Amino acid sequence: MPRRSIDIASFQHVNPIPAASRVGPLLAHASYLINLCAGGPELLEKSREALADELTRCARLGVEGLVVHPGAHVGAGEDAGIECVAASLDAVLASLPDVPTRVLLENTAGQGSCLGHRLEHLARIRSLMRRPERVGVCIDTCHAFAAGYAIHEPAGYEEFIAELEERLGLDALGGIHLNDSLRPFDSRRDRHAHIGKGELGLDTFARILQDPRLARVPMVMETDPGDGMKKHKRDLRTLRRLAKPA
Repeated sequence: MPRRSIDIASFQHVNPIPAASRVGPLLAHASYLINLCAGGPELLEKSREALADELTRCARLGVEGLVVHPGAHVGAGEDAGIECVAASLDAVLASLPDVPTRVLLENTAGQGSCLGHRLEHLARIRSLMRRPERVGVCIDTCHAFAAGYAIHEPAGYEEFIAELEERLGLDALGGIHLNDSLRPFDSRRDRHAHIGKGELGLDTFARILQDPRLARVPMVMETDPGDGMKKHKRDLRTLRRLAKPA
């Protein structure tokens, strides 16, 4: 991928949390059309260009992390797909040496040939990269549950956090998507539900919100906002209540 011409000065005075706002840190989600292990060269190049474009805009806006799905290998196999994702990230990041925004690879539910439903996929991608420190991870609770990680159970949650720390390190965790799951455990289906209205249960979210190891990790809801943000406000009230120890 050719080196991009960018006005680096535009990044030097970006404040990730505007002085007039209490909102922060800032995360964004990349286009779902990006496939970093696309089979055809044209689609692969377009995906790389799209990611580079989004990273450039994130840097100018002071966005600290850009969440992106690893991609779908579409029959090439997991090993080939993982190698292609790592090569794509290397190419994009090499073209943007001064962009401070970190790419956050999101775990997936495991539908079709999508990569990232196992933590070892994310760890393997980073291990193949030249600059793995520029890539972290974002964990989606619905996706983890749907992919077969028993985070709804106390022991299963501890096993998941232990594996996350062992394979990737908690420093790599740049964000968490707090979503309940409409589908049952190990369904491999990505269907979000409102907090406490799905299969994960309120205890799961209380466990996450009260975990001191995750206290500094940005957490974002991806549930249906509803008219006038009513459903988002209800979910937020629920999460704030769960964050307080009983």
